[in-house]
Amino acid sequence: MGADFGRRRFLGYVLAAPTLVAAADIRPADGVPSPQPAKLLDLNAVMTAAALPTAGLITVDVNADGTVSFALPRAEVGQGITTSTAMVIAEEMAIPVERVRVTLAGARPELVFNQLTGASNTTVSTFTPIRVAAATARLRLLQAASAEFGTPVAELSLKAGVISDRAGRRVDIGAVAERAASSRTLQVPVTLNPPARFSVIGTPHNRIDARDAVTGRKTFTMDLPVDGAKPTMVCRPPTINGTVRSVANLAEVRAMPGVTDVVVISTGVAVRAETFGQCIDGVRALRVTWKPGTAEGKSDDTVLRELALAELPFGPPPLASTVEGKFTFRFRGNSALETNCAIADVRPGRAEIWSALKSPIVARETLAAKLGLPVAAVTVHVVEGGGSFGRKLFFDAAVEAAETSQLIGKPVKLMWHRADDVRQGRVHPMATSRVRIAHLGATVLGYEQRHTSVSTDLGHGFGEIVTALAAQLPVVDLGFSEVFFVLSQTVPYDFGAVSQLLSETDKGFNTGSMRNVYSPDVTCARELVVDKLAAKLRRDPYEFRRDALGDDRTRAALAAVATAGNWGRPMETGTAQGIAVHSEYHSTSAALVEIDCRPATVNRPVRDGVAGPRVTKVVFAVDVGLTVNPRGLEAQVMGAVMDGIAQTLTSSLHLRDGYFLEASWDNYFYTRQWNTPPELEIIILPNSSDHPGGAGELGVAASMAAVACAYGRATGVTPTEFPINHGTVSFVPKPTVPPVPASPVDGIGRAM
Repeated sequence: MGADFGRRRFLGYVLAAPTLVAAADIRPADGVPSPQPAKLLDLNAVMTAAALPTAGLITVDVNADGTVSFALPRAEVGQGITTSTAMVIAEEMAIPVERVRVTLAGARPELVFNQLTGASNTTVSTFTPIRVAAATARLRLLQAASAEFGTPVAELSLKAGVISDRAGRRVDIGAVAERAASSRTLQVPVTLNPPARFSVIGTPHNRIDARDAVTGRKTFTMDLPVDGAKPTMVCRPPTINGTVRSVANLAEVRAMPGVTDVVVISTGVAVRAETFGQCIDGVRALRVTWKPGTAEGKSDDTVLRELALAELPFGPPPLASTVEGKFTFRFRGNSALETNCAIADVRPGRAEIWSALKSPIVARETLAAKLGLPVAAVTVHVVEGGGSFGRKLFFDAAVEAAETSQLIGKPVKLMWHRADDVRQGRVHPMATSRVRIAHLGATVLGYEQRHTSVSTDLGHGFGEIVTALAAQLPVVDLGFSEVFFVLSQTVPYDFGAVSQLLSETDKGFNTGSMRNVYSPDVTCARELVVDKLAAKLRRDPYEFRRDALGDDRTRAALAAVATAGNWGRPMETGTAQGIAVHSEYHSTSAALVEIDCRPATVNRPVRDGVAGPRVTKVVFAVDVGLTVNPRGLEAQVMGAVMDGIAQTLTSSLHLRDGYFLEASWDNYFYTRQWNTPPELEIIILPNSSDHPGGAGELGVAASMAAVACAYGRATGVTPTEFPINHGTVSFVPKPTVPPVPASPVDGIGRAM
């Protein structure tokens, strides 16, 4: 259930400004959904409702040169939202996409809950407000041209950024931008273009930053030429969240070549130098005595025992027959291409920060408190990031950079080493998931799931949203994590009485909202038990799901992959197909995969890596309501499929004695090229709505579950531990002291 944006007529505003500035007037009552008694609001609806009160503060500016500017109050971290946003504006204003300049807004506290990037909510929550602002600008431009030509607005056309009349007179929108402006704020009724007339939305479009990204011209945080900001890195503890007790050789390290400053901060010892290589040398030379961390002495096994003690019981045993399963999901990392980094310039009475931040308002407030400054004295610039997958909801690097800069009185350009990111960064918490399905013959009577997890840190703004909307939520007396869980988890099948509960324990780990958060594990467990139930009932897995699904959209997605993937075709021994579905974010999806678990494949030699089973084919169908950019959607699904494969087969962190053994990509086995499917088909189903649903995370859960189901059918044994290869440590762990490896001096040789 989502915000009711089915209508086309809205009110916009023309704001007082020298050139045309237009905004939307979408009041909360227009968008807060009314929950049905038997259904919970979903997470996306809650986040959209929270953003609505400040939607009118998002503006579209028309410039004298004919370009249109928009400061997007979200973070672009590779998901393509600057491109889709430019397409939405171009559609409503009838201008080329190339004329739209989308930048990222700095922290704007007046937006309140309207500047949090997460839960696949960006396009869902901004689609209508941006369209209304753009439509308001379009109408004012037409009115200005009407006054200039002496022609009624109804007789004017706007195409490719040029307004013309029937007499052949033409004027570029830039030439009338000043005339279209207003010295006072005006309310303007506008009508949005109907979807039937869309010519930009729904058309494949390359990313507006693609060329710069692949040619090295795209600017990330570490590329910014902030005056005086020098490379800075942190010597970190050997165990999770340890702190400095003492440093034996501060003066010695300060005297090393290139080093300008060495200072103890709350998370370690910061080293500032002329180059990052010199920073690494300084970090490695430090002799630090550490206090214990928050996970001291803990390992995979001890955490699993804690989880077992925290597991919630199922309800009373049903009189009917049951099918059950228990599954374990290990710690894993976000593994973004860009490590945590930030630039900070803190001087007496003020601070300025640059970083890729998905929750900049919370970051700004936290930084102000850390520095002892008023919030108004802290300026936060949001920079485009090189990947996130939930990681950049947290701003650890920005806090460290600000603390270091304040202590030494100089600007810093702080970057985490890859080893820091893996060992001390945010991780997806270890979890177990237990499922019980009760049935009487072929009739399913009830579904129970008890998900138990190391605590997921949601201290990045979601808690404030829950608090603000508490009176409107159909849940009471739940913590933030539990609210997040019940608002995001559903069972798509007609399985009678459904009960899904979350229990969390152990806050000693740095966890976060890794891509798709709870859904991959919850969905994987559910779909494996659905396979077990289908087998017990002697039903085909596809046909059983098709008949049990409760909505036509998901059934259509399932049928699409079954048809395109030739479900049920003969397969060689040791190979099999798997199929799964997942619905979330007002969107739905289905995946069919084929896997090869034959010994020759599992044991094939690869250089410095793990081979294991090979997913040989993936067919993925997605229905996101209204597709804005099909090419961008395809890219999101491709990445999500690789996430699903990794989390099922290879990708995890091994916890030993309070630290993770992995320290970089050479031993954190995300999906490698040798494990990607040679065949990958993505099916974008026809639009089922006039409004887009979420897409950025949607593909992870179904792909992970389908791979797990395929593995079970290929081997004849239902997998219960994920990833499947976690039991073997296939590398020699790097030392924890010093915390980072030496800088390579043979890079050219390694590349050849």
